[in-house]
Amino acid sequence: MSWKEAIIDWFDGFGWLSLGALSFTEAIIQPVPPDLLYLPMLVNADESTPLILWLWLVVTISSVLGSLVGYFIGKKWGRSIFVKFKSERHLGKIEALTTRYGTVGIFIAAFSPIPYKVLGWAAGMGEMKIKPFVLAGLVGRGLRFGLEAILIGLYGQKALDSINWLLENEIFIGVILIATIAITYFGFRWWNGLAHDNNIHEQ
Repeated sequence: MSWKEAIIDWFDGFGWLSLGALSFTEAIIQPVPPDLLYLPMLVNADESTPLILWLWLVVTISSVLGSLVGYFIGKKWGRSIFVKFKSERHLGKIEALTTRYGTVGIFIAAFSPIPYKVLGWAAGMGEMKIKPFVLAGLVGRGLRFGLEAILIGLYGQKALDSINWLLENEIFIGVILIATIAITYFGFRWWNGLAHDNNIHEQ
């Protein structure tokens, strides 16, 4: 039994309450994504639309509530940790990051394999406004878990196997996604920074 399966077994046993607890704690600190419990519950829902909608609401709302706890942890203790380790310059960068890209960053983290909890802590340290933080989380998490429910409904076990593969490789996929975003960003900056040389047409 893997460590992820051990955590799932520990949480499992109380139905949607277990799902809510796993989703809530994952958005704060623990590493196991709620999808690993949510997906089998979708399969076992036997196409019951009210139950599927309820599970979707539970996993989405509990995840966003957990991220709010992470946000306040970052806001209350994040700064003091940076000061303690004499890394105030990094704190300024986090503040600039959340000011410029906070809403988009939270949405991407909520929807993608990028760790949602890390962006929650950073948003708290950067004192991002609560309203866009919550809205971005609700939209991103809602789309992610809603898309999973639709795929399970359409393709059943094939979708479950594919999503489980993605979850098992989420760190690798997250790294690739971050690298792709960074390359695209710097590529656009390089392109926009190219100056037009009037001498080109004279040669």
